[in-house]
Amino acid sequence: MTRIVTAALMALTFLTTAAVVSAQDSATMSKATVSAAAPINLNSATSTQLEALPGIGAKTAERIIEYRQKNGGFKKIEDLMNVRGIGEKTFLRLKPLITVAPPKATER
Repeated sequence: MTRIVTAALMALTFLTTAAVVSAQDSATMSKATVSAAAPINLNSATSTQLEALPGIGAKTAERIIEYRQKNGGFKKIEDLMNVRGIGEKTFLRLKPLITVAPPKATER
């Protein structure tokens, strides 16, 4: 009887762990899938688009927008590391997902 209970507990632990890992992977993959569709332009991205990037939350997205408004936009993607909260490690993770292009001119 003890073996059956032990086996059942081990199976339950395995299934619970697998479900948690699977949920975390799904969240990460959906964020990366959204971001990988097309690189996000740091000079025109909305807060919502920036938050779709891995490791970028609402506060950091706002800091990115603040930086581009204050400095007239990003000249190169490496300028992203000038934003508080984005270090080299985060930048390297974001590098393939971002681009810098001049903001679209509004038509007159």
